[in-house]
Amino acid sequence: MCLTVFRRSCSVGVAVRGALLLVGTLAFVLGDTQWGAGEPTGDAYVQATETRVDFVHEIAPVIQKRCGECHVGHRAEAGLSFNTRQSLLKAEVIVIGHPEESELVRRISSNDPDERMPPNGPPLDPQTIEKIKLWIAQGAPWEEGYALSPQENQTEPPLKLAEVTIPPADDEVTHPIDRLAREYFRTHNMTFPQVVDDQTFLRRVGFDLVGLPPTPEEVAGFLADSASDKRDRWVRRLLDDRTAYADHWMSFWNDLLRNDYTGTGYIDGGRKQISAWLYQALYNNMPYDEFVRELVAPSSPESEGFMRGIKWRGNVNASQRVELQFAQTTSQVFLGINMKCASCHDSFIDRWKLTDAYGLAAIVAEEPLEIHRCDKPTGQMATPHFLYPELGDIDPNQPPQERLKQYARLLTVADNGRTSRTIVNRIWHRLMGRGLVHPVDMMSQPAWSPELLDYLARYLVDHKWDLKELIYHICTSRIYQAVCDESATPGEEKYVFRGPLPRRITAEQFCDTVWRLMGNSPAKPAFNPPVADRKADFVRASLTAADAFQLALGRPQRDVVVSTRPEVITTLQALNLSIGPRLHEDLEAGARNLLQKFADKPADDLVRHIYLMTLTREPTPAEKQVLTSVLNIESLDIPARNLEAAHVEDLLWMIVMLPEFQTIR
Repeated sequence: MCLTVFRRSCSVGVAVRGALLLVGTLAFVLGDTQWGAGEPTGDAYVQATETRVDFVHEIAPVIQKRCGECHVGHRAEAGLSFNTRQSLLKAEVIVIGHPEESELVRRISSNDPDERMPPNGPPLDPQTIEKIKLWIAQGAPWEEGYALSPQENQTEPPLKLAEVTIPPADDEVTHPIDRLAREYFRTHNMTFPQVVDDQTFLRRVGFDLVGLPPTPEEVAGFLADSASDKRDRWVRRLLDDRTAYADHWMSFWNDLLRNDYTGTGYIDGGRKQISAWLYQALYNNMPYDEFVRELVAPSSPESEGFMRGIKWRGNVNASQRVELQFAQTTSQVFLGINMKCASCHDSFIDRWKLTDAYGLAAIVAEEPLEIHRCDKPTGQMATPHFLYPELGDIDPNQPPQERLKQYARLLTVADNGRTSRTIVNRIWHRLMGRGLVHPVDMMSQPAWSPELLDYLARYLVDHKWDLKELIYHICTSRIYQAVCDESATPGEEKYVFRGPLPRRITAEQFCDTVWRLMGNSPAKPAFNPPVADRKADFVRASLTAADAFQLALGRPQRDVVVSTRPEVITTLQALNLSIGPRLHEDLEAGARNLLQKFADKPADDLVRHIYLMTLTREPTPAEKQVLTSVLNIESLDIPARNLEAAHVEDLLWMIVMLPEFQTIR
């Protein structure tokens, strides 16, 4: 919170002292909240590029291929092990945020054959060295729980879903998910975590299902309801709000399907939106198996943009041809497989070969496709081929459209548990903060509970691939409603599930909550959903073009598949939140709007409204005492019309800066 001293220092005056007082007092009242500030980063280096390094796809394969023989698995020559981030840091060969001070960078950049690493084979190429330097500068991000291991130790679960026996219920644990979780806790000598209070539940499930916390009226009505099934009914109510559900989940699917409203390729025809089709699919709750088939083998032009990919201008690497993009995106999105490495050469992190990637690419190819290894032609032509021939294969004699239909069918056939597990894992990650399998795009990794994963995958298939039913089933469990696990630490070598993890709200959730509170959302969206009976109170951020503020808060540039967003706050985000012009303008206009709305009411009503709309609770007596200083008044009983807009603006800013606001618990 030290950045608050820079907050509009030229114009705040006395009010900022009150705001600073609020920070200190609220920190004392609420307690210290863990907030992912991360480790220091080399800002000058990072600012040279906005591209975030993808550890799993860009760094791990290099380590596995070039360093694995000596520094992965049981081997740790010179005390260096790349098995986990923790083991790497223990070796003290990198200085987080400072590649120029890191021994690893010095050794891989050395021209001295006695010093250079790796010692065997050609030196790392300059592009790879720069990527490693940038990775270190960005804090050496490492997928939590991800561990490198010798390839011979890697196994995959069977394709077919297991028949899971649900443990018996007892007086306290009746939900099937909870019964499986209870057995896991017993195995690990842990007790089942307590369930959160109603207000915490309302805020969590609101953000998760429709992207917004509840209104004060909704909170009051829920708290007054004494029925034992009120939480189940509330989950159903949120899922039945077709507009709010579709508006919110557009962000998740736009990220995953690399769809957007503006950006690379849209102007020159090298890329095509699927926005209208996608929104209608979410609005109408299209069954997921049908959803997959329509994306892979489109029956209309509206959904073909995903499988067509991006036709990059100029000369591109062979692995970035649209046919190879098809192989990479469909395998990653629907099967949780990293095919990027295998698009250039046999993978160093799993079992997939160059011929596997080209086999998928050949499914969509309009003409014979020559295999290139490391961008060099091999003279060998690719044959259309499915990754799991035990389920069936692709007829190479059929035209592309028929081959695509065959591929789509194989992806969604009942015995292909990989597809159902992958989407179940993505939804669990979205709702719980971490997947049953981690990372979500490495589905060959073991699940912390294979039984729960297969139970949920079977549940989805048995309920006709209805994602809303899956979400309802998860959200009505006690484990979803349990208190968050605050003890999890990034980089722990063996993950143990203890309950949901705290999560940062997304850029869209931040904007939507602020815009709804302050009544100043954009005048019109970048994308207007083509749904006649759609009813919306304001323009949602998911339907707007990404501006600098949303990008700073983690909304991605969607020219690649994005399955997860960073949980660690960056310097750029902190600066945009503290002194960025966009948030200042929103808060300034919002303060005026709120003062006009509450002009004839006590200031206490205004304060309570702000708290309930953002934190889903009322201010405590201790906080109210501090708020009088922030608003520069003697009592909250005075009419709100007597408040100064600048003071209200500072109050709003301090609230949205709180970790309590920016975190889903």
